[in-house]
Amino acid sequence: MKANVIKNNQVPAARTTARKSRGVWRLPAALILFSIIPLIFGVLRLNELASGAEITPDNARFFASPTPVVLHIVSSGLYALLGAFQFVSRFWQRGAKWHRWAGRLLVPCGLVVGFSGLWMTLFYPRPDDASNLLYLFRLLFGSGMVLSIALGFIAILRRDIAQHRAWMVRAYAIGLGAGTQVLTGMVGALIFGTPNEFENALLMGAGWVINLAVAEWIIRRRPTRQTRTA
Repeated sequence: MKANVIKNNQVPAARTTARKSRGVWRLPAALILFSIIPLIFGVLRLNELASGAEITPDNARFFASPTPVVLHIVSSGLYALLGAFQFVSRFWQRGAKWHRWAGRLLVPCGLVVGFSGLWMTLFYPRPDDASNLLYLFRLLFGSGMVLSIALGFIAILRRDIAQHRAWMVRAYAIGLGAGTQVLTGMVGALIFGTPNEFENALLMGAGWVINLAVAEWIIRRRPTRQTRTA
């Protein structure tokens, strides 16, 4: 009788553990799925450069100076995919080595993403109809990503886990902006039809703002004391 009670108690506990285990992986899976479309476009761009596709006004700047765009695409892919697993709590709780080693790769990858994006914004020829607002957005959020990574790195050197986590979440949110911009672009197309350059800039900026708003919610929904303990 006693054995049966123990077995009956173990079944719900096992089910609860399985549900928790599945829940842990939902966020990284969603982030990876969110990154798929920008990554596909990036792979297509790399294939275009490698295969020597026809040079057009839209891609001439990439053929003239391919290194920045190649670095941006490759580092963005690594940053988006590997960074998603940093949100799996079992990897960073109890001093797990995975989080540290992945972080040592993610920090330089994130900096390459930010600096290459800034370089392309500043030094690639701008299309004649390019929006000044989008130009400012790219400078603002690119600089914000680099600054967030730097502050997150400084925080971990001081063993300030809460601030390290907060700044790295913000940096990842900015880096994942291209995924959200696909959605804001679709919504804009439904509302405005074909958006003009100003509307397109607003939709692009909205992608970054939405991501940062979600990042701030994630940062604040867990008590600081719990984060420091972890």
